[in-house]
Amino acid sequence: MARTTFSGPVASDNGFIAPTYTVATAALIPAADKTIGQVIYISNGRAGLPTLAVWNGTNWIASNGLTAAAS
Repeated sequence: MARTTFSGPVASDNGFIAPTYTVATAALIPAADKTIGQVIYISNGRAGLPTLAVWNGTNWIASNGLTAAAS
């Protein structure tokens, strides 16, 4: 996946679309494709509920602060 770095705030009039994964497929993302702070959408997070998740260098952390998917 291509990466773009911005030096200031990023805004959109149409929202942002995060890449979509399941818990199982998020766990299969290769280390080389993950960056601390990366955001993904997990369609079946804890209790089967969808969530945004952030890579912390070890795990995908859901927006509620709990682990959404292991590395």
